[in-house]
Amino acid sequence: MPRRVNLPGASELFRPTGVPEQGRDIGTALAPDIEADSQTEQIEKATPIRTSGRTQHDDKITVYVSRAELLALEQARLRLRGDLGLNVDRGRIVREAIAIAMDELDHQGGDSQLFQRLSQ
Repeated sequence: MPRRVNLPGASELFRPTGVPEQGRDIGTALAPDIEADSQTEQIEKATPIRTSGRTQHDDKITVYVSRAELLALEQARLRLRGDLGLNVDRGRIVREAIAIAMDELDHQGGDSQLFQRLSQ
């Protein structure tokens, strides 16, 4: 008589464990409040930044970065974790940075840092 172990499926292992509060996006609901610098505060006060946070993503892109850029991203992740107590992955940092850059571009257009850096 063979012994076969029944394991839970992926849907049972990776199911959502909490429901975000009404009126808040999932990224805000999962992230603790952290003091932001004045520029970030001004951008956030203008309009709330909507990011996907920790959800299943349907689309994917591949971005190639230099070793220095990857090291800087990893150091930022470790600083957020060690100094500020926020445990996030590199993908979440990149999604937040994209959201900030897009919001600034929408509000400031040609004066945005994204436009200025890309037009150099």
